[in-house]
Amino acid sequence: MFSRVERWVAWRYLRARRREGFISVVAGFSLVGIALGVATLIVVLSVMSGFREELLERLLGINGHVTVHPAASAQGIEGFDALATTLNTRADVRRATPQIQQQVMITNAGRARGALVRGVAPAELRKRSLNAEQMTDGALARFGTEDGVLVGDRLARTLGVQRGDSVTIVAPEGKATVFGTVPRARAYPVLGTFKLGMSEYDNLLVFMPLPQAQLHFQLPEMVNQIEVFVDNPDLAWLVSQEINADVLDAAYATPWQSNYQYLANALKVERNVMFLILTLIILIAAFNIISSLVMLVHDKGRGIAILRTMGSTQSTILRIFFLTGASIGAVGTLSGVMVGVALTLNIQTIQGWVESLFGQVFPPEIYYLTRLPAKIDSGEVVTIALISLGLSFLATVYPAWRAARLDPVEALRYE
Repeated sequence: MFSRVERWVAWRYLRARRREGFISVVAGFSLVGIALGVATLIVVLSVMSGFREELLERLLGINGHVTVHPAASAQGIEGFDALATTLNTRADVRRATPQIQQQVMITNAGRARGALVRGVAPAELRKRSLNAEQMTDGALARFGTEDGVLVGDRLARTLGVQRGDSVTIVAPEGKATVFGTVPRARAYPVLGTFKLGMSEYDNLLVFMPLPQAQLHFQLPEMVNQIEVFVDNPDLAWLVSQEINADVLDAAYATPWQSNYQYLANALKVERNVMFLILTLIILIAAFNIISSLVMLVHDKGRGIAILRTMGSTQSTILRIFFLTGASIGAVGTLSGVMVGVALTLNIQTIQGWVESLFGQVFPPEIYYLTRLPAKIDSGEVVTIALISLGLSFLATVYPAWRAARLDPVEALRYE
């Protein structure tokens, strides 16, 4: 496409001589600007993609994709075992888990916090690999075989408890006595703690064996929800509609989108806005390419005229200057891709360095996660590289066209 002479001349124009130093500086800033823009875009989009994926994965891994609730007039779901068995026979359902979920107050040694108790069958809890990997001190093996509860790591630290200590769980519904309504409270030993990696749950959640929860919350032979895990979480809304058609008035199902879709949509909108904003960095660098090439064309007017008088065509001159500007964009894009991918792959290490210098910059109370996730999408990287190359190549068109249209007679006359 480009002849050897065209490549040689373009390379000579890229090399800085003393009287052309300013042009070279502008071209260098253009290259650095494109590299920084590409690298920043890759890192930011990778972090936002990883954040969205890990956040939804943890939310759905803990909460399930579809939740079946009792009818409005019912205290709980009766015959839940039969209903769960029916749900498990569906081809699109991986697992249906009956459970009790209730907000409580949990206390220890004068310290009190609000908490969320989930009563689940021990066998069902062991099926959740996310929980099994995060339990401490073999707590999962003791769950259900000993009387006691599992407490979130951050909640345990707030209450100042550890394995072997006791916590008092106060249910919101009290029991009537001659002295009035007295809250139901009972002390449970702590079998161990767990750390799910989401501060919202590590600071709130308590697991209790289902029979204990039924007794504590006075729901004999009942549960107040059934969690359903489906094969395709994105189709949870369709599964919930089909379940609602089957159970009629006995219960109703809601998909995860009804509770968390706003979060997914907010992350998507924020990601698109960041993409547009950071693309402006590349666009600004592309304008620098235009300015540096325009100055180069002006400075090389006599050389262009000599090339024309020696037989070079307008297309030859156009290709020379196009190759000059395109080289800046290509090198900047390649450098940016390499730097961006390298930073993304080492984002955890970089986070540690930054926090050691400036303190915590990723508060789990705000961002839900305890670490900064990142996921490199090869399609996104290719798209960013193509956008950068496209803007860089477009930036060279006008200066190259102007160089090709230069009249050699006029150029030599004023030299």
